[in-house]
Amino acid sequence: MHRIDTLDWHSIREALDQEGFVVLPGFLTPPDWKREHHPALLNRLRHGFYAPLAQIANHWNLIAERPYAFPLQLCDGRREEPSQLLCLGEGEYLELGQDIADERGFPFQLVALLSAPGQDFTGGELVLVEQRPRMQSRPMVVPLRLGDIAITTTAQRPFKGSKGYYRVTMKRAISRVRSGERLGFFLNFHCAAERVHG
Repeated sequence: MHRIDTLDWHSIREALDQEGFVVLPGFLTPPDWKREHHPALLNRLRHGFYAPLAQIANHWNLIAERPYAFPLQLCDGRREEPSQLLCLGEGEYLELGQDIADERGFPFQLVALLSAPGQDFTGGELVLVEQRPRMQSRPMVVPLRLGDIAITTTAQRPFKGSKGYYRVTMKRAISRVRSGERLGFFLNFHCAAERVHG
């Protein structure tokens, strides 16, 4: 697994600001995702990615004039999901949806692919759908390869238009697997923002 602190966080932040997602190619290597090591891998990713993403999330809250801020260290004592593995077989898919319910939820998640497209499975693309006010929805197919991790927006982000900032809503789905078995995971950060003013 690549070191999180050596990533180009300036470029990552720019991509998240503009597109709502960024792909980290080949971030995971085969020893990282053995099923017996999966809980430890999720724990390392959750703690390693949280702090830099919390800084971006807090910047977004300031831009959007939300009276909330996330702690810069991952919250302790929250119940973690027993497993975030997602295994989809032929004919299965993940319907369009979001993973947080309100504006205090953490606005990012990690999406990893642990199978090889075209070899282990066909179909099963990560699809993001962006909705801007008074505009048509914009679908985006994110081309993940084996070992890639995508950082995606879980619900909304501020976007600068000609008349200032407005909120862009993002939903995600996995298209139908046409053959084989697609293995991956979604990793959420169970940490809520606290009111800091207002």
